[in-house]
Amino acid sequence: MFPSTGITGCDGVIIMGIDPGTALMGYGIVHYSSNHFKPLTYGVLRTYKGEGPGQRLKILFEGLNRLMEEHRPEHVAVEALFFNKNITTALPVGQARGVALLSAALRELPIFEYTPLQVKQGVVGYGRADKSQIQFMVRAILNLKEIPKPDDAADALAVAICHGNSVIMNQKIGGVGLD
Repeated sequence: MFPSTGITGCDGVIIMGIDPGTALMGYGIVHYSSNHFKPLTYGVLRTYKGEGPGQRLKILFEGLNRLMEEHRPEHVAVEALFFNKNITTALPVGQARGVALLSAALRELPIFEYTPLQVKQGVVGYGRADKSQIQFMVRAILNLKEIPKPDDAADALAVAICHGNSVIMNQKIGGVGLD
């Protein structure tokens, strides 16, 4: 429906990281080139409890579409669902995640999924890193003055960084690259 436009004549790739959620969906868009990340934008799409579930998903869908139209990501990296206790939140988060996948699929963008463990390894190098360690590394890798807020935005940037770093490792072992 919406063809991927990519950026021609531009070295590197634009990666959109998404931390799915219904109340807050984190997004982070970075330009990645030659083992260097440059933040383009980050933040959250926000919905409110008073809105019905369909309206909340519509708000997320429209917000993602605006971001994708404006920044033209070439890859979309989404955090995979992981719930070890509260299964009741899994369904709405799964629905929000579906909206993110649909937004990318309608543009025929390649979608990559990373578990929380993979994101921690891809950003910090340690799968049991805590949130503060991840946030510190996101700030350092992107050369930001402060840790991105709210946490959902920092998490989405971490997913984008994980994707860029994962592609480098894949290239080194002879796998697929960013092209």
